[in-house]
Amino acid sequence: MHSEKTRGFLLDILQQIQLAESFTVGLTEEKFLDSILHQHATTRCLEIISEASRRLPDEIKNKNPHIDWHAMAGAGNVYRHDYQGVAPRRVWEAVMNSLPPLRKVVEAELGTAD
Repeated sequence: MHSEKTRGFLLDILQQIQLAESFTVGLTEEKFLDSILHQHATTRCLEIISEASRRLPDEIKNKNPHIDWHAMAGAGNVYRHDYQGVAPRRVWEAVMNSLPPLRKVVEAELGTAD
């Protein structure tokens, strides 16, 4: 059982994953790359996911070494401080490739996995 604080961070991550997915559902990569609105909305979700992931206890991170927690935390620095370096294609790839396994971990930790 996780503390309320940890549970809150997990719920924040799950909510942002759901939002990022909703912002990209039905879009091709090309349409995403042509839409500054979708790029900004999705990048904000990834920024929040990054920050919340930094606050998760090491116990969760150590139990799930297949998630690149270090890269996730580092990406937040790019979103916040090196925003000109944010490549829309990398945002797309993060949503398509990194969020599904993260979602599984978060749902398992929350006890909501299928």
